Amino acid sequence: MKLMSLFDGSGGFPLAGALSGIIPVMASEVEPYPIAVTRSRFPEMKHLGDVSKINGAEVEPVDVITFGSPCQDLSVAGKRAGLEGERSGLFMEAIRIVKEMRGATNGKYPTFILWENVPGAYSSNKGEDFRVVLEEIIKVVEPDATMPPADKGRWPYADVYVGEGWSLAYRTFDAQYWGVPQRRRRIYLVADFRGQRAGEILFERESVRGDIEES
Repeated sequence: MKLMSLFDGSGGFPLAGALSGIIPVMASEVEPYPIAVTRSRFPEMKHLGDVSKINGAEVEPVDVITFGSPCQDLSVAGKRAGLEGERSGLFMEAIRIVKEMRGATNGKYPTFILWENVPGAYSSNKGEDFRVVLEEIIKVVEPDATMPPADKGRWPYADVYVGEGWSLAYRTFDAQYWGVPQRRRRIYLVADFRGQRAGEILFERESVRGDIEES
């Protein structure tokens, strides 16, 4: 399997992919220092630069596209401009790239996407922004899909959606349970565009490899 990492930072997703037997082949990042870090870790990985200038139909098809799109406009610590904000609105650029790649490969690639963001996304714009996130991802395979709003504007911290030939699952993880000495809660969302494995990936412990010793 091959992976492309958008909004790559210093290569967290490529590192996780490599540890799981997935080959990171491309990354999109604009900050020089994080790029220097990933060049040293993954010298074979191509750097594509600004995400808004990438055409998903023109790059190498990959099995997995990861994107921790900018969180500043969704975070409870920010001004909460939401997906209308200049930075968090870049989420739509990632969706565009996914659609372009799928269009160029007759829906074969990517098979999976993985989105990561702050829990503030649940409440941003009274829950509307997370509804849009879910709806836009589902529209990759069902263009006419509509996602209803959350009950009373409150999204559960974990859920699964299943359709004809696709699935989407998300849950909230806290880094303190993986050996990091801080509370750092993040949403992780997996979409499987060619099957119903998203829930298996996120909710079944045996489906992923890792160090399970106490820390």
